[in-house]
Amino acid sequence: MFMNYYIVDAFAEEVFEGNPAAVFILDSWLSDDVMQKIAIENNLSETAFTVHNGKDYDLRWFTPGGEINLCGHATLATAFALYQEIEKEATILRFQTMSGELSVTREEDIYKMNFPSLLPKPIEITDAMIAAVGGKRPIEAYLDRDIVLIFEDEKDVRMMTPDFDKMKELPVGKGVLVTAPAKEFDFVSRTFFPKLTINEDPVCGSAHSNFIPYWAEKLGKTEMIARQVSPRGGTLLCKLEGDRVEIGGKAVLYATATLDHKFK
Repeated sequence: MFMNYYIVDAFAEEVFEGNPAAVFILDSWLSDDVMQKIAIENNLSETAFTVHNGKDYDLRWFTPGGEINLCGHATLATAFALYQEIEKEATILRFQTMSGELSVTREEDIYKMNFPSLLPKPIEITDAMIAAVGGKRPIEAYLDRDIVLIFEDEKDVRMMTPDFDKMKELPVGKGVLVTAPAKEFDFVSRTFFPKLTINEDPVCGSAHSNFIPYWAEKLGKTEMIARQVSPRGGTLLCKLEGDRVEIGGKAVLYATATLDHKFK
């Protein structure tokens, strides 16, 4: 079996920036076990698998630690690969996912994703949370799929030294998302998923489904520019649209590869 796949740096203007994702465009689904093993073998934060369903595309995302229900950068990477290789004349792609219908619109070299707005619920700040992020106390804490911690100063986010072992022990949340207001950008963030074997996700689009409604309310604006301040870094164009958010960015093809294996 030969399968071409693509490694795309999402939310990047050049290679080695943003967040890399592997993208498999399939004729039909592989087994869940095989897709999980491919994700483990790739050892990227996400490997995306998509199948044309006759009208749109079905899309699933696997981390090395398991399948997840929403992923931004791998959705952008999938759309980029489809636009470049198959849907060259299209201006919008729609994906059916575990989180409902998602769409990605292409405007020149910007890819704009339409995602659900996920304003998390306030929770109590615990000593375990403080220890997990290196000892600095956040000013607010929230929970949806992930724990969202708000800090007063962007230096707290940029200089953070998390304790990933303690983060794995937190009783709630798949990941820990940290954010603060910023000077050059509207807000900055970092995202950590040691429970999914990804200590720091370089640029996490789905986290901005949480960040955008929060910062739109706090800053009194619906359009914002965000920066994920991981070592690789990435810039996201953010917009609140009612109960949806728009997350935009660029992408770059890093590699086209061929998987040569006969799966049982």
